[in-house]
Amino acid sequence: MEVHNVEMVMSAVRASQYPTDGLPEVAFVGRSNVGKSSLTNVLINRKSFARTSSQPGKTQTLNFYKVEDQIFFVDVPGYGYAKVSKKAREEFAVMIGEYLRTREPLKGIVQLVDARHMPSKEDIEMYNWLTSDDIGLPVLVVATKADKISRGKWNKAEADIKRGLQFNPDVSDFEIFSSETKYGKDNVWDWLEARMLDGTDFDPEDYED
Repeated sequence: MEVHNVEMVMSAVRASQYPTDGLPEVAFVGRSNVGKSSLTNVLINRKSFARTSSQPGKTQTLNFYKVEDQIFFVDVPGYGYAKVSKKAREEFAVMIGEYLRTREPLKGIVQLVDARHMPSKEDIEMYNWLTSDDIGLPVLVVATKADKISRGKWNKAEADIKRGLQFNPDVSDFEIFSSETKYGKDNVWDWLEARMLDGTDFDPEDYED
């Protein structure tokens, strides 16, 4: 999809603050500094619309980005950063849990992992939760920072990540991604557009590929 219109609509910490226009939503989750902002900026054809923080754990709200007036990208606070206080982590868990379990317009979840490393304990726990009956939504695992490893090692990286997560292809998909080369962008958009079809009033003919 060619994106021309993007708007940062709101930041929310509770259901009463969520958008009310009923557009389909996709949540982006991952460890702090895994590249959520970089992925978002590539998808929406912007260099720095989604802010990339030099301070991991800084995002403390659910940030809603309206894309082409057809879908919300929802940036979820990063997990796994030790300097975030225990109280803050507990508050994040409640906020994120409420959103992912109960939000009706939520049509899918993108979980980001680092292509250079085996999944962390937090990555595995998050994946297990996202693919459980407790959530019950399609999941796309995106392995970021692929440009940091040689192309010849991508297959091994994918196999290692899938083995570490105990990847279930029945409920999730996988994509290698590089924000530097934009490799994987079109495939991620294909997955997102499939989620948009679960929403209302989406006409693929309105967009250019």
